Order: sequence, then C-alpha cells, then structure tokens
Amino acid sequence: MYSDDEFPSPTPLWYRVIMFTLMILGVLWIVTFYISQSTLPVAAAGNWNIGIGVGLIMVGLMMTTRWR
Repeated sequence: MYSDDEFPSPTPLWYRVIMFTLMILGVLWIVTFYISQSTLPVAAAGNWNIGIGVGLIMVGLMMTTRWR
C-alpha cells in the first residue's frame, strides 16, 4: 500500500492536452479521409491514411496508461 507521502502526483495539464489532442486528431484524420473520398489529408498515402489515423489514436490511448 501507499503511505501518505508515496501517492503519485497528478498528471500535468500538458500531458492530458497532448493525449486528448492525439486521439481527436486521429479521429478527424480518418473522418477527413472518408469524407474527401481519399483526396485528403495526404492523397499520396492512399489507404495508409487510415493507418496514420489509427496510429494517432493508439498513441493517445497508450498515453492514458500513464494518466493519474
């Protein structure tokens, strides 16, 4: 168990902002890809745009494991 002095400190605001921004950016990336019919955000990437969006979401979700 933790004593009163050993509790982890709360997550800083900047960490939470980056975490949620990455997840939202990933969703927006995928939505933009589908709405633009594969011409945006990066037309040359083709269907890899889905992978980029999912990757951004995954990084944000991995950051939630360190959120206190």
